[in-house]
Amino acid sequence: MARNEQLIRQHKILQILERYRFGRLLEEIRDDLIDELGLSSLHTRTLRRDMEALQAAGLDVARHNTQRGPVWKLGPRFKGTHKISASATELIALSLGRDLMYPLAGTPFWLGIESFWNKMREELPEAVLKHYEKYRQTLYVRGMPAKSYEKHHGMLKTIHRAIIEHRVLEIDYEPVGRDARRRRVDPYAVVFFNSSLYIICATDSDSPEDRIRHLKLDRFRSATALDDWFKPDENFDLEKHLGESLGIFSGASGKARTFRVRISAYAANWVLEDPWRPDQQVERKKNGDLVLTIRAAHELEVIPRVLALGSEAELLSPKSCRRTIAQMVGQMAAQYDDE
Repeated sequence: MARNEQLIRQHKILQILERYRFGRLLEEIRDDLIDELGLSSLHTRTLRRDMEALQAAGLDVARHNTQRGPVWKLGPRFKGTHKISASATELIALSLGRDLMYPLAGTPFWLGIESFWNKMREELPEAVLKHYEKYRQTLYVRGMPAKSYEKHHGMLKTIHRAIIEHRVLEIDYEPVGRDARRRRVDPYAVVFFNSSLYIICATDSDSPEDRIRHLKLDRFRSATALDDWFKPDENFDLEKHLGESLGIFSGASGKARTFRVRISAYAANWVLEDPWRPDQQVERKKNGDLVLTIRAAHELEVIPRVLALGSEAELLSPKSCRRTIAQMVGQMAAQYDDE
């Protein structure tokens, strides 16, 4: 079993034991794990090995004989070494991060944030909380979309389980403007981008370069973890893959392309203040214009940014993308032609 699966399971064991002052029978912990991690089964032998690993790591976890049988519970040293402490500044940073994650309200991710947030508030001294509340009244998070993934709670749980166990997912996926279609995918990861969740997965495409897809969770109509397992591609580097794009698009070729954009002197400061990506190259012209060179996996990551600047920006290359913009602008002009 993969190392990260053991760590996830052992972390969940500690969370379960924290909730039960008088401990839990091994069978009860097993049932809790199956329910909370969405597992199909779990042998008590595996659970005993997890307990031994936690003890070997120095955590105060022990078995105690009781009238209802041997129970496992946390000792006083565990709670003492995990006491939460934070400054008002750290609390402000945490609360801002919580606001940014609000689109995940109702999902397993948000439940974890809320649980930790409540623990923080219960443990901190009153003076620290008052200091936090005073400064939090002058600091706000705005610009977040009015959306929530609360209704996807069960689906996310299934997807998370499939990722951990390397199980094939059967999904009903409905792209914009097309009918829903059933397909089988190998899920690799969940990505949170611009307040939306995307599932990075491998499909059964015949083209190796087009096999990795980014599927938006909003378009999932159903997701079922099958009793069919897959082996992740050892040559696939998720961090490198995502680093090749401006956003969340995956190019048809699977490779990033170079885009060159002229930015007028008037709009130059906007682009310098808010870079399109960290490794962009900027060439300043004598008239104050900029020529921006960036790498992106898909032209639709670049076109909206160019169009947002109107006549203050011009895409110079590649030519195929120039033709796409010309066609779009022509269609837009026709829509606004009232004569």
